[in-house]
Amino acid sequence: MNIMSRGIAALFITVFMMIIASTNLFSGNYPPRFQVGLNFLLAFPQDEFNDYVDHPGFGGAIEFLYSFPLVPISVGVDGSYLIYGSETRSERFSTTIPDVTVNVNTTNNIASMHFLLRALPRQGRVRPYMDGLIGFNYLFTQTKIESKSSGEEVASSTNLDDFAFSYGGGGGLMIMLYQDKGAEDGLATVNLDLRVKYLFGSEAEYLKEGSIEIVGGDVYYDVNKSVTDVVTFQIGVTVEF
Repeated sequence: MNIMSRGIAALFITVFMMIIASTNLFSGNYPPRFQVGLNFLLAFPQDEFNDYVDHPGFGGAIEFLYSFPLVPISVGVDGSYLIYGSETRSERFSTTIPDVTVNVNTTNNIASMHFLLRALPRQGRVRPYMDGLIGFNYLFTQTKIESKSSGEEVASSTNLDDFAFSYGGGGGLMIMLYQDKGAEDGLATVNLDLRVKYLFGSEAEYLKEGSIEIVGGDVYYDVNKSVTDVVTFQIGVTVEF
């Protein structure tokens, strides 16, 4: 386990202890609630994945959870999409139309979907929480031809794709920004959401920046294969209603 992994694990333990200190997780009488969150994320490859991809990716995430009425526990789904590499070049549209050029964009992507279990106190302006996640990552590299003038897509192709089993944990802080006490069936709350996740990804094949080489009209792929662990740092807004 590297230094960042140990640091993230220590953070999870600290957040968990803060939750235990601030609320009794298995008592209380809370109304049913829903949580919907939108987040911007930065992703940092870890361990073997970092050996091949040594720079952060970026993207967005969305989550939807249902909060049980008797305990401050929520269940739901977490979906995210990130780009961990991209390349753009200009090419002739074809050998028979050399006077028209187009943009050729290649992106390396990860789309993820996880089932999510969250322990979150229901009360307080600043609330720490803990997450457990299990699901999958879909790694794919896609090349698109786009018009230089309008940016409209002309054609696209998936160069390589693979699935990886994924699981891990996370933690964060909900900081109340706004509360509507007049909302029907209880309170509606808007929160600033600060979150970190460590996800362990199983072995998968994928491409990175520079993995595609064109020689004499033929395409060659330098395929990488490793576990796909990643740490993400997220900031966004979560609405409870």
